[in-house]
Amino acid sequence: MLSKKILTMQDLSCVGQCSLTVALPVLSAMGIETCVLPTAILSNHTMFKKWSCLDLTDETRNIMNVWRENGFKFDAFYLGYLGSAELMDVARDCFKEFSADGAKVIIDPAFGDNGVLYPAFDQAYVNAMKSLIKSADIILPNLTEACFLSGVPYEQNADLQFTEKVIKKLATITDATIVLTGAEKDGEIGEVIYSDGKFSCVWAEKLPKRFHGTGDIFAAAFTAKYLESGSLERACEVAGGLVAESIKATDPSHPYGVNFEYALKNADR
Repeated sequence: MLSKKILTMQDLSCVGQCSLTVALPVLSAMGIETCVLPTAILSNHTMFKKWSCLDLTDETRNIMNVWRENGFKFDAFYLGYLGSAELMDVARDCFKEFSADGAKVIIDPAFGDNGVLYPAFDQAYVNAMKSLIKSADIILPNLTEACFLSGVPYEQNADLQFTEKVIKKLATITDATIVLTGAEKDGEIGEVIYSDGKFSCVWAEKLPKRFHGTGDIFAAAFTAKYLESGSLERACEVAGGLVAESIKATDPSHPYGVNFEYALKNADR
């Protein structure tokens, strides 16, 4: 039986467990034939003191020209960290030219956390992402990203009422289903889902440790499970469970990310 063919578009860190280094194995292990459009090659992820970066924006166009000649089509698109507004134009062209019938577009905005933008980004990038998410079927922002996209000022220790207010404002910008990640309530962490005008939530125990790359694991696992099951809640449960098991299997001093390889091997998918 042929699996769904997905295109994931994000950067590749040669060392470190994040972005394509996470997305490709997670999607593949969960039964999704995975194709990649790398946006940049980094020597290692940016939690280390030094890194190099080769921008591949120009090469993405060359790759797409060959894909066009070969007649490639994809059943879904999953976008992670992009890095420039120009790459958002590349993404739109991908959706337009390489979508199979009914292809889904899932976007993790990936530009900020804890109330601030990542160092490489500014408001112009946020505005470009605000335009791109209009092309999405599902978006996976955290609260910081949802606040920047919606224009609602970020609040530390936000309660569920504030989170839902932000989501409703964001829903005036895009028709995409919104799955807000990293929401917190009464010692639990989870996702607040807004689909067809209705809210639902998926909660789990909040673990005390934080690691680089866990959002990438969640997004990849969510995408794979959603494409298989069609259930937003089940996709959140599986993805959140994989992240939790990855964290539990990781030594706190490990600088590379989390041990998702162990968690994947032992996961009940």
